[in-house]
Amino acid sequence: QVQLVESGGGSVQTGGSLRLSCAASGYPYSAYWMAWFRQAPGKEREGVASIYSAGAPYYADSVKGRFTISRDSAKNMLYLQMNSLKPEDTAMYYCARARYANWMRDPLSAIDFDSWGQGTQVTVSS
Repeated sequence: QVQLVESGGGSVQTGGSLRLSCAASGYPYSAYWMAWFRQAPGKEREGVASIYSAGAPYYADSVKGRFTISRDSAKNMLYLQMNSLKPEDTAMYYCARARYANWMRDPLSAIDFDSWGQGTQVTVSS
């Protein structure tokens, strides 16, 4: 059974930093793309960053240069380091696992991910 458990959210001021973590279990972690998505009230869920076991990660244009995604295959962990946070980064952040092993069509599309964590809230105040 796939389990994804996020942690690390919180409230910060503009310009601050947070590090999100996601503990994954129940499947061969290295075989799957992993990603962070976010959803603000009244908005659609959007892909923030995505990473596979090899190759470069993908980022949404809105977070490039500020966020860094990483994974630790030895610990089955996924991370999102968020720096220079802005009020528009306020959202519920979700860890997600790809629908299929060793395959990805669009690394930032929610359609290609089918396992989700419960989410962790990030609030950035001005």
